[in-house]
Amino acid sequence: MPVELPLGEGTVSVSLPDCDVTVCRPPGGEAVDPRAAAEAAVDDPHGPSLARRVDPDDTVGIVVTDVTRATPDDALLDVLLDELRAAGVAREQVTVIIGLGLHRPMDEAEIEAALGDHADLAVNHDPEATVEVGAVDGVPIEINERLTRVDTVLATGMVEPHQYAGFSGGAKTVVVGAGGESQIGYSHGTELLAREGVRLGRVDDNPFRAFLDEAGDLAGVEFSLNVTHGPSGILGAAAGDPRAVVRDLAGTARDALAAPVADGYDAVVAGVGAPKDANLYQTTRAATYVTLGAHNPLREVRSTSERPSGERSDPRESEGGRVVIPAALPEGAGDGTGERRFYDRLSAAESPEALYEEMREGYEPGAQRAFVVARALRDHDIYVTDSEHPEVVDDCLMHARDSVADAVDPGSDVLVVPDALDTLLV
Repeated sequence: MPVELPLGEGTVSVSLPDCDVTVCRPPGGEAVDPRAAAEAAVDDPHGPSLARRVDPDDTVGIVVTDVTRATPDDALLDVLLDELRAAGVAREQVTVIIGLGLHRPMDEAEIEAALGDHADLAVNHDPEATVEVGAVDGVPIEINERLTRVDTVLATGMVEPHQYAGFSGGAKTVVVGAGGESQIGYSHGTELLAREGVRLGRVDDNPFRAFLDEAGDLAGVEFSLNVTHGPSGILGAAAGDPRAVVRDLAGTARDALAAPVADGYDAVVAGVGAPKDANLYQTTRAATYVTLGAHNPLREVRSTSERPSGERSDPRESEGGRVVIPAALPEGAGDGTGERRFYDRLSAAESPEALYEEMREGYEPGAQRAFVVARALRDHDIYVTDSEHPEVVDDCLMHARDSVADAVDPGSDVLVVPDALDTLLV
C-alpha cells in the first residue's frame, strides 16, 4: 500500500511492493489553537508574569525564529505585544530580531509571511554586528548589538527534538539565533559535541543545553514564549523562565513523539517536508536523527571488528543500512554562511572517514552539520530523492535518485518514518 510522505509544501506517494515495509508513526498528540495556547501560557507562566518583568518606559527586544522553524511567530508575537501593551509598553518601544544564527537572511516577503502585521518591526540578525556580554567556560558570549541596548529581552521558539540541545527553544533562540560566531563555534564544535550527555531528546545533564542556558542568562533572556509541535500540528505552549519552558514542552513533545522500533532494517525512509527540506543542510537532520539518536534502527556495518582502517573499494559506499529522504531542495545546499561551509566541507572530501578525522581537529562555525553528517556516513549511506538539485546531493558524499523506489533495493526490510524530525525512535 502506498505511503504519502511530505515533499516541500506537498506530498509524494511512495510504494515499495517488493519490500517488507513497516510504517512508524508516533502517538502524535492532539493539536491546539496556537494563539489560544499562547494566551493561556502567558496568563499562567513559569515564574513572574511578563507584566511584572517590564516597566512602561522599557525598551524591549524580541528574538523570533527564522524560516527554518515552523513556528507560528505571528501569533506568538501578537500575544507578546498585547501583553506588553497592557503593561504600558508601546509598540514603538519594541524591536524584533529574526534569529538567523548563521543561516541566510530572510527576504521581505518571507518576513511578512512569518510576522504578518508586525513585519515592520523586524530586522535580520547580523552575526558580525554583536557585542560581548560576558563569558561561559571561558567562551565569549556575543549578542546582537541591538539587544544590548534594550531593557528587556524576550524570545519565541520551537521546542522540538534537537541533535545537540536535546530539544531546541528557550535561550537557544537568542544565544544561537541572535549570537556571534564565538559561542556558535564553541557550542557546535568537537569539544562540546563530544561530551557525555549531548544527544537528541535529552535536556537534563546535557552540557550543550547547560551552556545555552548560562549564555542566555548573560544575554538577559528574561521571558520565553515557546510552542512544541507534532504530526498533528501545534501541541502546546509554555511561557516564562526559559529553562522551565523547555522542560515543560520537552515533556509534552516526548509523550507525543516517542515511538518504539526494532532494529536491523536495511533502509529507513525518512520524511521531512517544508520548511526543513528547502536545503540539504536542514534535510540531513533526518538522517542524523535516525542514525545518531537514542535508537538506531538500521542494520549495523557488517564485520565491524574486521573492517580495514583504510578506504573501502568505493569510499562513498557504506556496508550498513541506508537512510532515504525525499526532499525538494529548492535552495540546493543552502545560501547562509553555515550552509555554504557545510557544502564546502562535504564537496571537497574524499570520503566520510577522511572528512570525519579531519574535522575532529576543529572546524569553522556553521560547518558542524558536515561533521555530524560525516559521522553518520561512516556507517550508513544517505540517499536524497525527488530533489531539484541532485547534483548538490552527489557532490556531498550522498546519493541522488529520482524516487524513493530507485533508492531502495528490492527485498529490503524497510522502516518508513513519515515525519522523521518529529519522531523520537526509542
